[in-house]
Amino acid sequence: MTVDTMAAIRLTFFQECEEQLSEMELGLLAMDEGNADSETVNAVFRAVHSIKGGAGAFKLTALVQFAHTFETALDHVRAGKLTPTAEVMKPMLRAADVLADLVEASRDGKEIDESSYAGVAAEVKALTLVGGEEEAEEAIDFQPTVIDFGLPEIAAEPIAAPRHEYRIQFTPHIELYANANEAALIIRELSRLGEVEVNCDASAVPSLDAIDEAGAYLSWTIRLSSESPIEAVREVFEFVEGEADISIETDGQPDVSDADIAALLAQALGSAPATEPEIEVATPALENADVEIGSALSSVSPLAEIPAPETVVPAAQAAETPKAVAVPAQTTIRVEFDRVDRLINLVGELVINQAMLSQRVIEANFAASSSVVIGLEELEQLTREIQESVMAIRAQPVKPLFQRMSRIVREVADATGKQVRLKTDGEATEVDKTVVERLAEPLTHMIRNAVDHGIESPEARAAAGKPAEGTVRLSAAHRSGRIVIEISDDGAGIDRPKVRASAIKKGLISPDAQLSDSDIDNLLFLPGFSTAATISNISGRGVGMDVVKRSILALGGRMSIASRPGKGSTFSMSLPLTLAVLDGMAVSVAGQTLVVPLTAIVETLKPKKGEIHGLGSEGRVMAIRNTFVPLIDVGTQLGFRGTVADPERSVAILVETDGGARNALLVDSIQDQRQVVIKSLEANYGTVAGIAAATILGDGRVALILDVDALVTGSFESQSSDELRYGTGG
Repeated sequence: MTVDTMAAIRLTFFQECEEQLSEMELGLLAMDEGNADSETVNAVFRAVHSIKGGAGAFKLTALVQFAHTFETALDHVRAGKLTPTAEVMKPMLRAADVLADLVEASRDGKEIDESSYAGVAAEVKALTLVGGEEEAEEAIDFQPTVIDFGLPEIAAEPIAAPRHEYRIQFTPHIELYANANEAALIIRELSRLGEVEVNCDASAVPSLDAIDEAGAYLSWTIRLSSESPIEAVREVFEFVEGEADISIETDGQPDVSDADIAALLAQALGSAPATEPEIEVATPALENADVEIGSALSSVSPLAEIPAPETVVPAAQAAETPKAVAVPAQTTIRVEFDRVDRLINLVGELVINQAMLSQRVIEANFAASSSVVIGLEELEQLTREIQESVMAIRAQPVKPLFQRMSRIVREVADATGKQVRLKTDGEATEVDKTVVERLAEPLTHMIRNAVDHGIESPEARAAAGKPAEGTVRLSAAHRSGRIVIEISDDGAGIDRPKVRASAIKKGLISPDAQLSDSDIDNLLFLPGFSTAATISNISGRGVGMDVVKRSILALGGRMSIASRPGKGSTFSMSLPLTLAVLDGMAVSVAGQTLVVPLTAIVETLKPKKGEIHGLGSEGRVMAIRNTFVPLIDVGTQLGFRGTVADPERSVAILVETDGGARNALLVDSIQDQRQVVIKSLEANYGTVAGIAAATILGDGRVALILDVDALVTGSFESQSSDELRYGTGG
C-alpha cells in the first residue's frame, strides 16, 4: 500500500493549526483584557507566524497573505510601535476569526474568495500605517561589525552563560519570496538571539536589462554570537526550509572553563577527578551529538569524549556548583479518535463479560472465601480501574469549546450594537469528548440568546444605572458525578408578562392558565416560541431554545432557568460526564430489571401504611420528614402492569431531579448497585418515554436505564397544575 507522505504532513499541519489558533485566541483575549505583556504578545505572534509558514509550504496563498498582514500588525505591537488599546484589539480579534475561517476553508479544500477577508485585512493593515502610508520594513545593517566578547571578564565569573559562535549561509530561492516570506525579517529574528555580523553577496545579480523582478539573487553570510542552542537558530529557519539553501555551522568554544564543566559532570555522574580533569571538547564536528546533563548544561556545546575519571573532586569544589534539577517533560501522542472509541467499546465488552462471570459464580453458590470468588473480586477491581483509565483518555477539557464562544459573543454584539464581554470559569473541567462535541450547537444557541435577548443596549443599561458593557459568564464544574454548565448574564432578566402574552398569542397556553414564575420561564423551551418582534439572522424564526432542550435531553442532561428582573438570567445544563458507562442501582419492577442512575438517588425507604396519602383521583404522595413528595409507581407508569403496587410491599427510592424537585419511585425490590455499560436505545430500537438508554446484564438480558426527570415529568402530564404544585412541596 502506497503511503501519501504529503497528505500525512498536511493533516499534521492542520492539526497543529488548531493548537496554534487556540493559543492565539487565548493570547488575544488576554491582550483585550489589558494583559499585553511581552510573553503573551510573542505567543500570539509565534502562532500566526507558524500558521503562515506552514501554509506557505502547501501553497495556500490566501492564508499566507492574510496571515502575513496579521503578523505585521502583531510585530508592531511587539516592537512597541502599536499599543493594544480596545480600538486596536477589535480588528485584531476579527482578524483571528477570519484566520480561523481561512484555515478551515483551506483544510476542506474550499475555494476562497478574496472579498471574504479583504475588509478585515484592510482594517488590520491600517493599524500599521504611518501618516496614511505603509511603514517601510526596518532596515537591516549589513555592514560587518567587530564583536567584543570580553573574554577575561566572563571568565572571571564562576560559571558564565556559554556562548556559541554560529556561521550561517543563507541563500533564498524564488519560492521564499513568492510565499510572502522575507529574508530581512528572518535576519532580524536571528538578531534577537544575539549579536550578528552580516555580509550580503550580490555577485549573482544580473544587469538591469536581464533582471527578473520575481527572482532571487542575493545570499547572506551571517555570523551569530548567542547563548541560544543550535535548536533555537534552526527554529528561525523552520518555515523556509525547502525555500532556501541553509547551512549552519558552529565554531569556537563556549566561555566555560574545563574545571567548571568537570564539576558539573561530577555532580551529574556522581564522581569526578580530584585534580585538574582531562576533557576534550569538540563542537564543529559533532553539533548533533546532543549530550545534556541537567538544565545547567542544556546550552553547553556537545561533548565528544569524556574520559573515565581517575580521581575525586574535593568536596568544597563540588559544593560550589549548583545542583541541576531535571524537570520531566510532559509528552503527548496523537491518536485517531476511532482507535480510542474502539478501545472504549472493548472495555465496555470487558465490563459486560466480567458481570456475566459474576452472575455464573453466584449461580454456582461458591463460598465467599473461595479462591474463585476472591479472584473474581480482584478482576472486578481491575476491570473498573482499566475502565476509568480508558475513560480518562477520552476526557478532554471544555476550554476549546469555551474559547469558540468568544467569537459568537463578538459577532452578535457587533450585529446588535451592544457592548458585551465574555468571562469564563472552569475551563479545565474535563468531560467525555463526545459530550463536548455535541454541546457546541446548543451552547452556541444559548450564547447568542444571552447577548441578543439578555443584555440590554448601552443606552438602556446606562438608564438602569449599569455599566455600558454587559457581561456573559460561561462556567463549568463537576457536581455529584455530573458536569454542570451555566450561562449567565447581567441583563434585564426574563420579561415574564411579555413571555406570557406571546405564548397566549401563539396559542401555546390558554388566557386563563395559572402559571408560576418557573412555569412561565419554561415556556421559552416550547417549540415555535419566540418574543422577537422581527425576523433576523440572530433570532425570531421560532427555533432555538426548544432545539437546545432536545439536544441536552438527547445527551441524558437536564436544563433549568433562574431569572431576576433587572438583574439577569442563568441557564443551567446538567450532563453526564460520559456516555459510555454508568453507576446505577438495579431494581426489580413487575419481573423486569431496571437501572436507576445512582447520581439521582437520595435515599431508599420502606413505606409504612400511615405515610401514603391519596391525591386527586389517581395520584398519591408519601410523607417523608414532614414533607409530602409525589409517589410514582414505575411499573404502571412504564406499562409493565395495569394496577398499582401495594406500597407496603414495595420499596420507595427518593430521587432528586436536576431542577431540585424530589419524588419517590415505587419499585418491587432492590437487587444491587453496579456499573453498567450504556447502549443507545435510539440507535438500536427507538425512543421510549421515561427511558434514557439500555444495558446488558450479566445473564445476557437487556435492562432499561430510567430517565428519572422524564419519568417524573411524564407522570404528572394528566394532572392539574394545582395538584402538581401541591405534590411537589419540599
